[in-house]
Amino acid sequence: MDEELRSLTERLRQESGATAAYDRLAATEDLDELAGILTEPGQPLWARELAAFRLGFAGDRRAFESLVLFLNHRDPQRCASAAQALARLGDPRTARAAAALATNELRVAYALHPVRLLADLRAPESVPALITTLERRLRPYDPHRRVALACVEGLGSLGDARARAVLNEALAHPVLAEAAVHALARIPKPR
Repeated sequence: MDEELRSLTERLRQESGATAAYDRLAATEDLDELAGILTEPGQPLWARELAAFRLGFAGDRRAFESLVLFLNHRDPQRCASAAQALARLGDPRTARAAAALATNELRVAYALHPVRLLADLRAPESVPALITTLERRLRPYDPHRRVALACVEGLGSLGDARARAVLNEALAHPVLAEAAVHALARIPKPR
């Protein structure tokens, strides 16, 4: 957690203006105080993110809903922090939420971190969601190549034979071809 927390806290310290409220929230060990930040009206975004992240890393499931909202945020740094905290949280709802975000075509521009989280979680929802998301990215002129590449890499790391067909399709896309070759090599051959 040290490096993730250091990066997050430095960014949020700057957002907060390095206030005394920031220092108190960053130093507290009181999980109830952190959880209260998530439900109290009028709390700034930086405070909610810091509280959710710290609760997530502490394994406190009161952070789940806030972390899912941050996972779907337009700011990639907030998404990355939320994905790290959700991976550590251990909440059984995480994979289902990440799959819903990854496969939502209206939010595909923000799907990179949910896709990566699915690969990290190795949950039953991971492979079907990554296949669905990748199939949609293989359309001509799709602008979300980073999401597609993350799907290919995730499917390779999961090594599930169900991904073989979509990875073979990805071979026809120059941006994805090399990653698809490596992903296919990680899937056990049929007997």
